[in-house]
Amino acid sequence: MPKVLSKKRGEKAEKKEATSQSSAAAASRAFGPMFNKDLGQHILKNPLVAQGIVDKAFLRPTDTVLEIGPGTGNLTVKILEKCKKVIAVEMDPRLAAELTKRVHGTPDQRRLEIMIGDFMKAKLPYFDVCISNTPYQISSVLVFKLLEHRPLWRSSVLMFQREFALRLVAKPGDSLYCRLSVNVQLFAKVEHIMKVGKNNFRPPPQVESSVVRMEPRNPPPPVEFKEWDGLMRIVFGRKNKTISANFKTDTVEEMLENNYKTFCATHDRMIEDPLNIRAKIHGILERVGVAEERAAKMDQDDFLRLLVAFNEEGIHFC
Repeated sequence: MPKVLSKKRGEKAEKKEATSQSSAAAASRAFGPMFNKDLGQHILKNPLVAQGIVDKAFLRPTDTVLEIGPGTGNLTVKILEKCKKVIAVEMDPRLAAELTKRVHGTPDQRRLEIMIGDFMKAKLPYFDVCISNTPYQISSVLVFKLLEHRPLWRSSVLMFQREFALRLVAKPGDSLYCRLSVNVQLFAKVEHIMKVGKNNFRPPPQVESSVVRMEPRNPPPPVEFKEWDGLMRIVFGRKNKTISANFKTDTVEEMLENNYKTFCATHDRMIEDPLNIRAKIHGILERVGVAEERAAKMDQDDFLRLLVAFNEEGIHFC
């Protein structure tokens, strides 16, 4: 075959491929903006699911709603029908522009405030209810940022990866019961309210989803979270080992001994001489009656009793 003919065929093939890619891109734009997979953008497209989420939020006409990750506004417009105001936090300026255009010239325009930026870095305004369909990679940080927010809000309806949602609601003895379960349930009542399949999103995620409702405990329990979580890190380090076994590691004993000495020094308390921190820890576990228990089977009251007993002896976890 002559080289000229071969070259022409190659050029035709390249042009055909370029035309095909251009057509695909145009078709994609016709159905909405291109989504950024790095930001975990999966837009909820099923209006029945969106309506179900809004219904489960039990919104009041006087409510201010914080919506995290509004996308193109499929949930937003339904929320606006039920409340006084929506504050939508969107990281992607393109999607924020789509949402702005969607409500432009409608009565909803003046009741929608859009904050463009990273939710995790944003200073949150006052809100009554939070509704979120956010990237699953920030699920844990999102939950705790909401729980730390003051003043306390009434409820949050949040979309998560199915397994993460089931961890939030897991009870002692469940296979998914973990440190996350205990930490969240200390500060909030959590309820699984809806399963959402992959095909309800565009583009479909790789995992199934669930929606949970959280209601913060009001007033919150009088527990310092860092102190509480320090204990949880130890007992759930190996949740199916005994509590006693989890405390019998050089790292844990050294950390608690240093914390104990610091506490005694700052509170004018005498330190035993010689100090046997292992015996001291074991004595507390025996007195509370949890030495041979396992974290996987213990509940909030068990952990609270344990934390109080350690603190009364001057042993702290942060």
